[in-house]
Amino acid sequence: MATALRDWLDKPNTDRGVHLAADGDGWEFRDYGAIASAARRTASALIDEGVRPGDVVCVVLPTDFTCIETYFAVWVAGATVCLITPPLFQSGEDYVNHVAAILRQARPSLVVASDELAGDTAAAMERAGLAGAPWRPRQAADEAELREPGELALLQFTSGSSGAPRGVMVTWENLAANSDLIVRSSDYEDGDVVASWLPLYHDMGLIGTFITPIARQGTLRLLRPDHFIRDPARWIRCFAEARHTAAPPFAYAYVARRVKAEQLEGIDLSGWKMALIGAEPIDPHSLEVFAELLEPFGFSRTAFRPAYGMAETTLLISLDKEARDPLAVRPDSESLAFGEPVRILDQHTLGPHSVGAKAGWVVGCGTPEPDVPVTIVDDAGNELPAGRLGEIVVGGPSACKGYYAGAEGKSTRFEHGTGGRPGSAGRGTLVFTGDAGFFHEGQLFVLGRMGDSIKVRGRSVYVEDLEAKIAEVTKLGKGRIVVVGVPGAGKKGLALFAETADAPWAADVREMLRRRVGEDVEVTIVVGSGLIQRTSSGKPRRRYMWERLQAGAMGGARVVGA
Repeated sequence: MATALRDWLDKPNTDRGVHLAADGDGWEFRDYGAIASAARRTASALIDEGVRPGDVVCVVLPTDFTCIETYFAVWVAGATVCLITPPLFQSGEDYVNHVAAILRQARPSLVVASDELAGDTAAAMERAGLAGAPWRPRQAADEAELREPGELALLQFTSGSSGAPRGVMVTWENLAANSDLIVRSSDYEDGDVVASWLPLYHDMGLIGTFITPIARQGTLRLLRPDHFIRDPARWIRCFAEARHTAAPPFAYAYVARRVKAEQLEGIDLSGWKMALIGAEPIDPHSLEVFAELLEPFGFSRTAFRPAYGMAETTLLISLDKEARDPLAVRPDSESLAFGEPVRILDQHTLGPHSVGAKAGWVVGCGTPEPDVPVTIVDDAGNELPAGRLGEIVVGGPSACKGYYAGAEGKSTRFEHGTGGRPGSAGRGTLVFTGDAGFFHEGQLFVLGRMGDSIKVRGRSVYVEDLEAKIAEVTKLGKGRIVVVGVPGAGKKGLALFAETADAPWAADVREMLRRRVGEDVEVTIVVGSGLIQRTSSGKPRRRYMWERLQAGAMGGARVVGA
């Protein structure tokens, strides 16, 4: 299995390679021969430094060719890669503490960092109790041969949206199986061009749009996340040539807000085969406004491929493989009780009527393949029939065996096929995802994290749904609002964090929440700038934000009175 993902390092295709976006409008290109040679020379330097097969090597580098070469150098040396995000969404003490938490668990034999990130990395190493200093990437004169690897290809740390980060153990078998699943599901063909701005330190960016195309020596156009934020039209212009991409729903809505039609004049997007959407619950509005902007340039809604996945299953679980307009449904929130049938109030395929379909709407994520068994279970672990709400449980060869160094998740957990549950023997690992969902018309619909919901009169109310409704009331962008389910004083509680100077809408929001979640839910409204803390994948760190507020560590925050 390891050989399949590393074959290209022995037989690089010098006619293809990686185009890396430069600052400005330019691109820098290196073919796979040059990348493989640099990776082998870097691997030789790593081996001289004492890295051995099976060791964990943590890498703290910005997205550049040095990062790409160092990543594959670790694989040449037979070691396990652990990529750690640069300070994209965190800085200062928060970032150092985040890196230290990863290093403390990973216990790497070597920590690699660039010159500009070496200071923070050294501080994190000290807090994690690691001796020595960060190792700067360098190349030896000779090229190392591929060494027989250890069991783990990756130590993939979860984004930490609901607590401390945990390292998922991704074996070579897990990674090869999931990469093959991505290729089969996305209709990827040899020679197809992939374009991505996703960070390499998150599973969707790393596995879906980096490892998979490079292992198959496809052409990759790679931007940094800040390139996308500054100029989202640059990403779209890639699809005059590129055929595949992936991004969260917010990115498609962001393009629709920021990009003007005149910026795309003359471009032909009719060859765009797949625009994967994942990483968070998918609303139809975000997709439709994107489609309406690009439709005059040849983009088709059938290119949208809603997907569901998570680090604990390597990446992909389910992807709508059919070239069709995505299906959106609006469940009755009053029917959202575990084990009970989900009542569908309305449904439609993506189209002009999807504009404004935000709160309460969710898009289907296709039908899982037979070798990725997905079941919905109730609170007791009993499998539920289609149409009933429960926890999503995933098996198959991509299901990872657990967290590194004995760490445990708060909502996601692993069960091994030892007969501990009826029907589990011989099934390998089962991942109890902590996500709530149901099947409808053969498709999997994902509502959100079970930990990101509160129980109201026996039903689950999901904070993502509340955020969308609050965005409508306040007229603030959805990205400026985060809702957290918190303990109240003898009651259930909600905290609303809003990045704004004041809250003239506070009374209206409280009234809306009172109608939605009941009188017995205590609501705390917090306003200020820079309140929202996000993971490396852009997800809000809900529990962390509440803990910071409680500790008095959220500078500039102001609690709005009732």
